[in-house]
Amino acid sequence: MEKLRRRLTLNERIVIEALLKENKTKSYIAKHLNRNRSTITREVNNWVRKPTDIYNAANAHFFTKQDYLKKRNKDKINTYKRLKLFVYKGLLSGFSPEQIGGRIKVLYPNDPVMSISYEAIYQPIYRHRQSYLGKKLIKLLPYHHHKRRENRKFGKNRVRIKDQVNISQRPQHVELCLEVGHWEGDLMIGLGQKSAIGTIVERKTRYTFIVKIQNRKSITVTQQFAQILNTLPKYIRKTMTYDNGLEMANHKWLTEITGMDIFFANPYLSWERGTNENTNGLIRRFFPKGTDFNNIVVNSLNMRKTA
Repeated sequence: MEKLRRRLTLNERIVIEALLKENKTKSYIAKHLNRNRSTITREVNNWVRKPTDIYNAANAHFFTKQDYLKKRNKDKINTYKRLKLFVYKGLLSGFSPEQIGGRIKVLYPNDPVMSISYEAIYQPIYRHRQSYLGKKLIKLLPYHHHKRRENRKFGKNRVRIKDQVNISQRPQHVELCLEVGHWEGDLMIGLGQKSAIGTIVERKTRYTFIVKIQNRKSITVTQQFAQILNTLPKYIRKTMTYDNGLEMANHKWLTEITGMDIFFANPYLSWERGTNENTNGLIRRFFPKGTDFNNIVVNSLNMRKTA
């Protein structure tokens, strides 16, 4: 009979916890639960190793279940409905797995169930990429490739942009959005990566410039950014935070021309430029993925993001 009931249930663990508090022996507990004594001894010894340790049924059950799931390679998203709902809602709202992973850490800092890395979101999606649901989820990703690209080993640790200043060195008050003049920038790539528009968003007011880019060369992008930024008064040209795109390799020239300090977010941490990312999601409603920006007639692409 023991082989048919290998794993202890939560209710059985609760009984173990209660009887241990009553100083009952392991033999007594085993007889009470109709279990082998070795099963109870192994369970208790796993969690009570010092005289000061106290057996906790809920914790023991949770971590044992986690270990079991890892052995079976079952992904966490499909294990917990609450987590699955949060991730799927995020994808449907236009958030990337990187953003979802960052947001959940902030919203649920002490919840072991509501904790997931962006890689743990990507993996189950691409593991079932041939399924109907897998294909739908891949289309929600920022770059919906049919197959996941492998990490490139060559040049992985190479500095792509010289003399870049990390966002960690940006003044802390910028994060609080207490004053006007701090911007976030990015490029949105069009069909076949043959066209692009630039987006520059002010963090406090959400005022946004959309800039039609002639090409993605750094000198072109920074010149076109400088041209539109210099239409602003100096007192609202303070900083700009960008991702690690090579189009900003000419950032020192941009600082010299505009007077703005340029900071770079960490790779794969898109929520560090959350204002810009959210704005890009709104813009995608008008220019969905696959848009050829070369065919877009641009008069004045200044816009204000509504709350």
